[in-house]
Amino acid sequence: MDCSAGDFEHFEVREPATQTIPFVFNSPHSGRVYPPAFLAESNLDSLAIRRSADHYVDELFAEATELGAPLLMAHFPRAYLDVNREPYELDPRMFDGPLPPFVNIGSMRVAGGLGTIPRIVAENMEIYRRRLPVAEGLSRIDAIYKPYHACLRKLIARTHARFGLAVLIDCHSMPGNIRVSGPESRPDFIIGDRYGTSASAELSRAAMQILDGLGFAAVRNKPYAGGFITEHYGRPVRGLHALQIEINRSLYVDEVTLEKRPEFTAIAEALAVFMRQMAEFVADFSGQSGALAAE
Repeated sequence: MDCSAGDFEHFEVREPATQTIPFVFNSPHSGRVYPPAFLAESNLDSLAIRRSADHYVDELFAEATELGAPLLMAHFPRAYLDVNREPYELDPRMFDGPLPPFVNIGSMRVAGGLGTIPRIVAENMEIYRRRLPVAEGLSRIDAIYKPYHACLRKLIARTHARFGLAVLIDCHSMPGNIRVSGPESRPDFIIGDRYGTSASAELSRAAMQILDGLGFAAVRNKPYAGGFITEHYGRPVRGLHALQIEINRSLYVDEVTLEKRPEFTAIAEALAVFMRQMAEFVADFSGQSGALAAE
C-alpha cells in the first residue's frame, strides 16, 4: 500500500507478504526523526524533547508483520505533531495570529498543553521559544496528520473487507510512575477500550487474560481509556474493534537516559506471544459465534 507523504518519509507501513489475520497495529508516538528547523525553534535539548515519546514501541511490536498483520509507524515525533488528537485541537496561546473558526481551542487536552501541535512534553516542559505562525501549524496537519489518518483508514477498511472484521491495536507506552487504585497499583499494561465502546467486551477480556497469563499486571481503562484513534476507529457493532495498549516504559527503557534496558528483548518476545494469542482468540471466537464480525 502506498502511504508515503510529504517531502520526507513521515511514516511507513510494514506489510506482511500476505495479511493472514484481521489485525492492524499502529504506533503513532514512537517517531524519532526530529526536523532540524523544529529543534532550532525549541527550548529543549535533544534528550528533554524526547520525554513524551513512546520509546521504541514500534520495535516492540515489530513481530506483527511476521504474524501476518500490517504495522503503521510514525517517523515524526509526538512533540512535533500528535495524530492521536482531533485534527484541529490547537492552543491559541501558541500561535502568532488568529486561528480558523473551526479549530477546537477548548478541549481539556489543549488546556493541558497536549493538543494536535503540543505545547509541552512530559511535566510541563515548554517546547517552543516563541509563538508559531498559524500557517506552520496548519501545514503540519495538512502534510502529515491527514495523510497518516488516510493511510490508517485504508488499512482498516482493507482488513475489514478481507476478513469481515478488523481489530486495531493502538500501541503506546506510559511513564513508570503511573499508579492506580486496587491490587495492581503499579500496572505493567493498561488496556483501553473507551469503557467498552471501542471494542467488544470479549476482546478486552481476552487481552487482559493473555497479559495476566504472561505474568504481567494489567488493568483496564484507568487512567488511559484510549485517545482519539481508539474512539474514532472503534465501531464494534460494525465489526471494527479498537484497543489501546499502554506499556510501562520502566519495563524496557531507562527513563533517565532513554536507552533500552537489558529486558527489552524479553518484553518484545512477550508481546509477540500476546499478538499471536490475540489472533488465535479472534479466530476461535469468531469461528464459534461470529460475534466479533459485523452484524
